[in-house]
Amino acid sequence: MEKPLAVRLRPKCLDDIVGQKHLVSDNGVIRKLVNKKKIFSCIFYGPPGIGKTSLANAMVNELNLRYRELNAVINNKKDFDIVLEEAKMYQGLVVIMDEIHRLNKDKQDLLLPHIESGLITLIGITSANPFHKINPAIRSRCQLFELKPFSSSDILEGIDKIIESNVLNVKITDEAKQAIVRLSNYDYRSAINTLEMAAYVSDGEIDFGVIEDLNNKPIYLSDANEDNFYDMLSAFQKSIRGSDVDASLYYLARLIETDDFESIFRRMTVIVYEDIGLASPGLQNRVNLGISACERVGMPEARIVLANLVIEMALAPKSNSAYLAIDMALNDIRSGKSYPIPSHIKNHSKNYKYPHDFEFSYVKQRYLPEKLNSKYYVPKKNKNEKYYDEIIKNLEKIK
Repeated sequence: MEKPLAVRLRPKCLDDIVGQKHLVSDNGVIRKLVNKKKIFSCIFYGPPGIGKTSLANAMVNELNLRYRELNAVINNKKDFDIVLEEAKMYQGLVVIMDEIHRLNKDKQDLLLPHIESGLITLIGITSANPFHKINPAIRSRCQLFELKPFSSSDILEGIDKIIESNVLNVKITDEAKQAIVRLSNYDYRSAINTLEMAAYVSDGEIDFGVIEDLNNKPIYLSDANEDNFYDMLSAFQKSIRGSDVDASLYYLARLIETDDFESIFRRMTVIVYEDIGLASPGLQNRVNLGISACERVGMPEARIVLANLVIEMALAPKSNSAYLAIDMALNDIRSGKSYPIPSHIKNHSKNYKYPHDFEFSYVKQRYLPEKLNSKYYVPKKNKNEKYYDEIIKNLEKIK
């Protein structure tokens, strides 16, 4: 049996990589390193299916380096020992480590000194957040590189590359390319698989009808360049923010027709925290529960759950106070206001006043650094935050 097209077209050099322009363009860090024939231990992280392993393989192939691939879960300690012996034999080896966030202590202890000495150059692959899931000892020895999810333009670029290579010996219409992008849900491997199947069932040209025949659901095309999909998400959020319940339902209906429920769920989660926030904090839990209900019941019933949520979100009181507060705090940090922590609230301080030992579980003491007097949270005038404002003012009165 012939290998799938996605396997046959696996990138062999950086020019074959689709997407990740921030890393592989002329000004990208990975491109500059490869051009200078240099490689360091690093970790590639990001969502599944965005080319982390492909980028690692393209790097070592382009640099013509000896390498081995390991999986932190599947490969045992004996496999690691064999790789280390090979590294010693050749005085250096690149190890591409999949699922690196699952590397147990025994395997870490085995690798760490050799990463430190440079005998092993590690390229870690993970879909987990490296700042939370990867052991600090490993993380401190590696440079972290985030890979971004594919955009529609990335997938269109990949489709064009495949067609131009003539490996499929077919033509394709713009409308068919847009349909493949919609069906792929921004998964490049899925797009390649659809393209390959379409090539075999077409008569030399892949048009919209061919893609439609491969899919058992209607394919919604928003416009020629897919920008309108993001415009719809924007209009959806702005309609809810503007408390226009009919417009909110209209854009929800259009988004439902795209069949991209993950994008709807993500945007609703953003809205309920960014635009409704502290004015109706209980709504956040209801949205999360509603999204879980949608995933359980599926369509067509999920549309009813979504309608309930969107009507409530559109008519809920609005507040962006938390959004403004954290951005103000981040701006202070990024502008250099990282002042020393007051000594009395440092770990194991003997001068710390324990609030629970005082009336109302509150005692006046300074928590912000001495040089900082910023006020980040400013309550809005909605019912819930008026209550918060009252609490703040009452605390200020306590001596």
